[in-house]
Amino acid sequence: MSEKVQESQFQITGMTCAACAIRIEKGLKKMEGVKDANVNLALEKATVKFDGSAMGTADIQKKVRDLGYDVVTEKTELNLTGMTCAACAQRIEKGLNKQDGVIKANVNLALEKASVEYNPSIVSPKEMIQRVEKLGYGASVKSDENEKEAVDHRLKEIEKQQGKFVFSLILSLPLLWAMVGHFSFTSFLYVPDALMNPWVQMALATPVQFFIGKQFYVGAYKALRNKSANMDVLVALGTSAAYFYSVYLAIETIGNNAHSVGLYFETSAILITLIILGKLFEAKAKGRSSEAIKKLMGMQAKTATVLRDGAEIEIPLEEVVTGDILYVKPGEKIPVDGEILEGRTALDESMITGESLPVDKTVGDTVIGATINKNGFIKIKATKVGKDTALAQIIKVVEEAQGSKAPIQRLADSISGIFVPIVVGIAIISFLIWYLWVSPGNFAAALEILIAVLVIACPCALGLATPTSIMAGSGRAAEYGILFKGGEHLEMTHRINTVILDKTGTITNGTPILTDIITDREEAEFLTLVGSAEKQSEHPLAQAIVEGIKEKNISLKDVAEFEAIPGYGIKTVVDGKEVLIGTRRLMKKYDVEIEHALPQMDSLEKQGKTAMLTAIDGVYAGIVAVADTIKETSTQAVKRLKEMGLEVIMITGDNHQTAEAIAKQAGIEHVIAEVLPEGKAEEVKRLQQQGKKVAMIGDGINDAPALAVADIGMAIGTGTDVAMEAADITLIRGDLNSIADAIFMSRKTIRNIKQNLFWAFGYNTLGIPVAALGFLAPWLAGAAMAFSSVSVVLNALRLQRVKL
Repeated sequence: MSEKVQESQFQITGMTCAACAIRIEKGLKKMEGVKDANVNLALEKATVKFDGSAMGTADIQKKVRDLGYDVVTEKTELNLTGMTCAACAQRIEKGLNKQDGVIKANVNLALEKASVEYNPSIVSPKEMIQRVEKLGYGASVKSDENEKEAVDHRLKEIEKQQGKFVFSLILSLPLLWAMVGHFSFTSFLYVPDALMNPWVQMALATPVQFFIGKQFYVGAYKALRNKSANMDVLVALGTSAAYFYSVYLAIETIGNNAHSVGLYFETSAILITLIILGKLFEAKAKGRSSEAIKKLMGMQAKTATVLRDGAEIEIPLEEVVTGDILYVKPGEKIPVDGEILEGRTALDESMITGESLPVDKTVGDTVIGATINKNGFIKIKATKVGKDTALAQIIKVVEEAQGSKAPIQRLADSISGIFVPIVVGIAIISFLIWYLWVSPGNFAAALEILIAVLVIACPCALGLATPTSIMAGSGRAAEYGILFKGGEHLEMTHRINTVILDKTGTITNGTPILTDIITDREEAEFLTLVGSAEKQSEHPLAQAIVEGIKEKNISLKDVAEFEAIPGYGIKTVVDGKEVLIGTRRLMKKYDVEIEHALPQMDSLEKQGKTAMLTAIDGVYAGIVAVADTIKETSTQAVKRLKEMGLEVIMITGDNHQTAEAIAKQAGIEHVIAEVLPEGKAEEVKRLQQQGKKVAMIGDGINDAPALAVADIGMAIGTGTDVAMEAADITLIRGDLNSIADAIFMSRKTIRNIKQNLFWAFGYNTLGIPVAALGFLAPWLAGAAMAFSSVSVVLNALRLQRVKL
């Protein structure tokens, strides 16, 4: 093979010094096929000359990543037109993946989209579009504008197929009537003489064959021109064989008794009519499979009332910019993510969080776009607009998941890629066997077999089996606040057998509250002094105490003196009294007698609470305790996970005593306590080494390493952006029941995919031999083929009705 020397540039990240640049340069030069490599540290660029016939840019990028650095890549989505079956999707995918600079391309037949990761310094979306067009299809870069066009295109396509079907049906019904009239059991039917005339039949069949069937000829031509074959090739071959043989018979019988000739015009016309009907059902079903995204988009407000140049004006949502001041009246939707500047209200956040009760909001609180303002007038400042809003991010994750490919789909893809040539071979062999041996010299009988085999074998169902289920499953999950970031994560989740739960913010609410007050004194007076003292402290536990006391409508006083004693507690003077609040060591330091109170303190600590001793003027006065309480649903969720056959483990940095107390309340037997943040990832690896498939659930920055290492990382959506970025699944609701829901949805989806693949393979593996043995008339083969695609899509759509 002759060398094809290419030169490409790569933007590299992660280099810190000259040694990094030298390391990458040396590593690249050692690669077989690389002629020269130059790494510029200042520009963070690598220029590589290599033999394009021996390697690709993806190999170079893999090498850079293996060396511990990264290559800057971009992602784009293309809207595709002109695909008819799995072989088309496979051909576009192969074509894009072979293109220089493309790292990975996934084509989704059901969504009619291509997701492409590429090196922007080598290839552009425009060049990708040109590549797709060269293959005989249409493509455009996905944007908000052409996304609307794509929706319109789908609707137009449905209308077009409807028109074609009606026209085809009108012309085919007389042919069907004539065919049925041939049977002995239908001799009672009156068939006009005109319908038995070959020239009348040809006049009816020709528009169906060449006007309605034009799309199959065009598709077949494009496929064959690119040295591949698809469903169009099978349909064009099968129907053309029937049509042209009938034309030949009609010409042969000029001057003879034309009515006695067995023609096949009805076979070709009815086949095309049935296939168009199948395509029509398929197009309608595909439209329904993206309902989840439509519902999410429908949640957005259409307009917003903003303050511009001192006046209130109503503008389209798209025109809102960051920093705009917006007015939201009761009953209106919050237009964008923002912060309240004025007013108090309660927001219905159920569409985002799943929490049915309205959430009270006041000045300084954040609000989420698309939530509903229930009762108060508020003025907000826009902080995130357009693609940055929480809802837009959710829509993006759902779209990416629906457009991604599950590993299980590779099997179907690899089969559909070689399927058509094999089928054509089987059809020709079947024809020869019938013509030469089974029914020697009977061309008509052998032709029927050839047509039936070609038509029954169309691999449409195979190509739709996986993507339609992924779309329906991930879309339905999104409606319940479960965001799968890709098809591969949706598939992997069903394999999980071990669930690790972070404690704080995951099992528990994440914010401590005042739980116990023990005092021999008058409670109101005691709490006034404690609350006033703690009001000066910034410690989260102090804030929890103050909040708890305020809820009891107790007014606090000013503090004359305040001293925080690290590791001990605080010493203050309130209303002329010296108040000490803190640990046993604090009381010992100031010689406060506390022996009689220690059993009560020990009891509280065994329950996982943080207890603080209080002394007033040097005399023990009582105990206040705070705790991070478990969420209401945590116990029920853990029980569900166990019933699903999963091992549940709690992991935390807290001490063993507190951890055991929380675990006991939640119903968890296995606890890993006193773990440092970096240690969480190590614990996940340890369990994986035991052969377990681990899901890690967390919400904090310290959980991000463990979320990334786990087989499946699930981030609680109420947590940090870092955790959500590292996770494979985001659970928008703070409810642990979402974990069980995610696993249940994954299991349902994989079962649905397997059912689809079984039916798709079943139709073809059973249908081909049945057709080859002569037990399947061509028109029945056409009906079965159309039904196979429709049944697969309808089965996938059952996932949209799953109740969690």
